[in-house]
Amino acid sequence: MYDITLIGAAILDVLARPVSKKELAGRSCPADSVTLTPGGDACNEATTLARLGKRVNLITKLGNDLSGQLLLHYFQENGVSTEDTVIDPDLDTGINMVLVDEEAERSFITNRNGSLRKLALPDINLEALKKAPLLCFASIFVSPCFDVPAMASLFRSAKDQGCTLCADMTRCKNNERLPDIQEAIQYLDYLFPNYEEAKAVSGLSDPEAIADAFLDCGVSCMVIKMGKDGCFIKTKDQSLMIPAYPHTRCIDTTGAGDNFAAGFLYGLSEQMSLADCGRFANMTASLAVESLGACTGVQSLSQVMERFRESTR
Repeated sequence: MYDITLIGAAILDVLARPVSKKELAGRSCPADSVTLTPGGDACNEATTLARLGKRVNLITKLGNDLSGQLLLHYFQENGVSTEDTVIDPDLDTGINMVLVDEEAERSFITNRNGSLRKLALPDINLEALKKAPLLCFASIFVSPCFDVPAMASLFRSAKDQGCTLCADMTRCKNNERLPDIQEAIQYLDYLFPNYEEAKAVSGLSDPEAIADAFLDCGVSCMVIKMGKDGCFIKTKDQSLMIPAYPHTRCIDTTGAGDNFAAGFLYGLSEQMSLADCGRFANMTASLAVESLGACTGVQSLSQVMERFRESTR
């Protein structure tokens, strides 16, 4: 029924730009723009993939409130299925306040009681995993309800269903190391951490050594997001450094990694080579950072393909 299933967070982001930390000490803090946009790892990936033409099933958890209704309407408008999403009337849909500074870097204010960190294994209808050949869990370490045993159970079920299994990652919260998460990540075909996230979990600093450490834990392909340097991809047989798009005009890095993951997933679904998956992902991320908000930069496949063709000439 679908090309890709995404499991993770969907929230609203209130973005203000530019916001200087010095100005926050005052009673009023002026900004050039304050914008309300959808956000959350799985929301960002699902939106971008739908705009690239993919059939996407989003499994997330929302409250039955105004914010939740806004998100459901947004997904319907963008062609993202939420037929397996959980609506909890006792839960507040997550809202993040995102403060973007002059260098396009971000600080977050989050609702600890909102839906962002409430997704749990019982919320996932395992029968829904049969609906797409590709499954992406976005992201490891976001929800404390999804501890390592829960992730391992979900990932094992996905592999039993024959899914190609991918995951994104955020920064570890409790100083976790690779042995702590090996039970879960051993099932992964592809993992998309950024450099700092992978460095923190592995305790290593060289990208090649980091990738090898994850591969030794059972991950089949490591894709390390290297920011302005592009991405580093490694399997047991290949090692690739794919440069970033050189003409990016960075405004806001919110959702850059999620858009990268969406681009890579698109490439996988199109049976692209690993190198082309990396190039396509880099081009997708380059568009994402050129506007304010995680889901505003990428509007169509033709946008990304223009840069992709340019990068392969």
